[in-house]
Amino acid sequence: MLLAKHQKDDYLARKDYDFALALDESHRYRVNLTFQKDGASGGYRMVLAEVPDVDGLGLKNVDTIKKLLSYYNGLMLVTGPVGAAKTTTLAALVNELNKARKDHIITVEDPVEIVLESIGCNVTQRQIGTHMRSFSSALKGALREDPDIMTIGELRDLETIEMAISASETGHLVIGMMHTSDASTTLNRLLDVFPPAQQTQIRSSVAESPRGVLCQRILPSADGDLVLACETLTSNPAVAALIREGKMQGLRNVMETGVKDGMCLMENSVMELYKAGKITAEVARQNVTTKGVMAQITG
Repeated sequence: MLLAKHQKDDYLARKDYDFALALDESHRYRVNLTFQKDGASGGYRMVLAEVPDVDGLGLKNVDTIKKLLSYYNGLMLVTGPVGAAKTTTLAALVNELNKARKDHIITVEDPVEIVLESIGCNVTQRQIGTHMRSFSSALKGALREDPDIMTIGELRDLETIEMAISASETGHLVIGMMHTSDASTTLNRLLDVFPPAQQTQIRSSVAESPRGVLCQRILPSADGDLVLACETLTSNPAVAALIREGKMQGLRNVMETGVKDGMCLMENSVMELYKAGKITAEVARQNVTTKGVMAQITG
């Protein structure tokens, strides 16, 4: 029997249930149970037995990512579509901090997938449903536990996002995850959850709090494996001005000229993989939208 009684009760009540299944120390799975026309059904995804290292993820601009982790406050976002290995990247970022600092790290996850041992930091991992009711209630509790770093498995509602922004402004480094496709969409999603009356105030807050946005995609490689494409946005005065003025359409130009600040557009990352022979022309075409970039794909 995979489920304890309280888990089974939750599954039958909700008709949909997420949890982490640990068979032993090296065999751990992310499980989603549902009901469908043929009865109960489940999806199982293997979780890495070892915590990944930031240098081994295949991220572009690793030095930029590590610089973002050097801050002691602000908001850093890891984004991408479902199945883009965001959880793996989030765990690697937390473990990098765990090795480099002597702080208190609190993670809020649904469920806890990759288990992190305390190294230099005191790492507290909390799971939705088991240790607290919701992301927002967990954040309220976390702020009373004297954290230095907070990681949030998903920023998906007004209260959670509002608390994450507030925490990032009050001396905490907050790392959150969102299901968005690029940096511009991420910032728009972050802002659009707030009602119109709060837009001016929240744009001002968000303009000051972001450290960076890391958007990633997993692409099939030319040799039948997988490869990571990554878009990176770092905060600078130009980015802050665009956020404050609500002119997100200007982010692309800022990112194109922000290479010295460690920025990179998703299309440029995809094209680097294509030119290096790591992905096929077909895959490259599926992941670029600009005509000028598309014209460079000749295969």
